[in-house]
Amino acid sequence: MNHERRRRLVTPEEARVWRAVVRDVKPIAGNSLPAETDPPPPLPSAAPAVPPAKVAPPPPRTPLLPLEHGRAAGLDRRTADRLHGGQMAIDGRLDLHGMTQDAAHAALLGFVGRAYDGGRRCLLVITGKGRTGDGVLRAQVPRWLNQTPLRERIIGFSHARPRDGGEGALYVLIKRRRQ
Repeated sequence: MNHERRRRLVTPEEARVWRAVVRDVKPIAGNSLPAETDPPPPLPSAAPAVPPAKVAPPPPRTPLLPLEHGRAAGLDRRTADRLHGGQMAIDGRLDLHGMTQDAAHAALLGFVGRAYDGGRRCLLVITGKGRTGDGVLRAQVPRWLNQTPLRERIIGFSHARPRDGGEGALYVLIKRRRQ
């Protein structure tokens, strides 16, 4: 196999810089400095400027479909059934009981972000049902999960099984982090 390296040509600017560096250097006895070459003449100022090449913008991202309880686009049926049936191992739990909306939202953002960064897959988010079954956090958490940046990090969510909190809790399935 021939592994010859091609030598690139030195630009006039590089040659000028090199001459400035070695200007005060004395050659070793028996050697001499290479002869200086005249730099090429500068380009005429009237030369038409070449416009920079236009870079095509990245293709627009297809908007992510909104998620609903138990429905996740792009999730295979077996995994969806395991999530809905509470058969996936729960990698983390977040209990939002007693929190204000602002505190709960911040806690959810941080919890999902850390889970995504840590490679966790299935989370349990406990919202509670509220006194009359129409709790504020119970209604807000699915909305928050459909908003940026959470929507980009989750595949789907579903009501939890009764043993894990039933209608007052959600299983949240996290996307795998791509490198």
